[in-house]
Amino acid sequence: MRKLFSFTLLLVVVSMVLAACGPTAAAPQDETFKFGMLLVGPYNDRGWSQAHYDAGLYVQEKVPGTEMVYIDKVNPADRAGTTPAQLAEELVSQGAKLVIFNSDDMKDGALEFAQSHPEIIVIHSSGDFAWKEGKDYKGLPNLGNIMVHMEYGKAISGCAAALTTKTGKIGYLGPLINEETRRYTAASFLGAKHCWEKYRGGDPADLEFKVTWIGFWFNIPGVTSDPTQVTNEFFNSGYDVVISGIDTTEAVTEAKKRAAEGMEVWAAPYDYIGSCEEGPEICLGVPYYNWGPSYAEAISAAKAGTWKPEFLVPGPNWSDLNNPDTSAMGFLKGDALTAENSALLDQFIAELAGGYEPFTGPLNYQDGTPFLADGEVATFFQVWYLPQLLEGMEGQSVSQ
Repeated sequence: MRKLFSFTLLLVVVSMVLAACGPTAAAPQDETFKFGMLLVGPYNDRGWSQAHYDAGLYVQEKVPGTEMVYIDKVNPADRAGTTPAQLAEELVSQGAKLVIFNSDDMKDGALEFAQSHPEIIVIHSSGDFAWKEGKDYKGLPNLGNIMVHMEYGKAISGCAAALTTKTGKIGYLGPLINEETRRYTAASFLGAKHCWEKYRGGDPADLEFKVTWIGFWFNIPGVTSDPTQVTNEFFNSGYDVVISGIDTTEAVTEAKKRAAEGMEVWAAPYDYIGSCEEGPEICLGVPYYNWGPSYAEAISAAKAGTWKPEFLVPGPNWSDLNNPDTSAMGFLKGDALTAENSALLDQFIAELAGGYEPFTGPLNYQDGTPFLADGEVATFFQVWYLPQLLEGMEGQSVSQ
């Protein structure tokens, strides 16, 4: 996957000075450059939204003359009757010259706002509107995309789960079903399958991997399934490791409660570097986003008047995976990972760094149709737009 993704792994800085009235016009040197963020959840959710918020603080520290303004809880439950595009107008009224829409859920809003405000730079964190080879290219001069190759981080989580489980049953707490969540869930499965077979010598038929989707990125009472309940249903059914794919930390907090009652259970959270702190004694580790360097580069270019729309998907710095200035994703090991399993996980990470690609055939889709032939490595396009889960995974592939 990484070999074929390499064109996206480098953030490209291209100088292109546009007219002063364009979206990349430089701010006067004595003027503060304000950038705005729309966060789908609370800014302090210990997950997806906090990772973005902290990246905004990083930009303020690293790029002189910048200031963040933000609105959090941008979702249908917390802000009923408003749209992301409308809320972006509020950020512009506060002086924002660049607005980051931080969720796939805001895709339509980001496009609507970019079309109606050609003078404002718009970055959608996920999405594919700026990808010329993608399915939904729009080619707007003021709309770019930034995402991260989190497939590797999710594969590492899957490996940690497979190394740890005593029942051979791994649960995945999924958000909503779309192409992004399918590929991340599948990456976790592939990491688990690889480490189960290679490092534990297990029969793949003895490994169970089930995803249960709650219906959104986090719990909305009365609308989604309750992630607390879903997590406990996993534990009640013999699943002793739960990997989280949602924005919040219910998998960790519920595993901590069960462990306090004497159960041997573990969890692997997601998104935010500090999420293991919710239950360090049962946490296997967290794959986390480090948006700061990408945002700093984009906002520096916007401030200088050299920004241009790009589809950027930076990956990990394998030589220094947790470097906050150079690695777009990291993996922070948890206290619950044994020394032996930590060493085995290091071997798996070394495999990834050395070129091993989890999405390598033979692989079938969940319905049994062929996906990849033996030895075939998936293209970036195939993984990004993964249409189904994979054979061996239990759970829905599409919304019903």
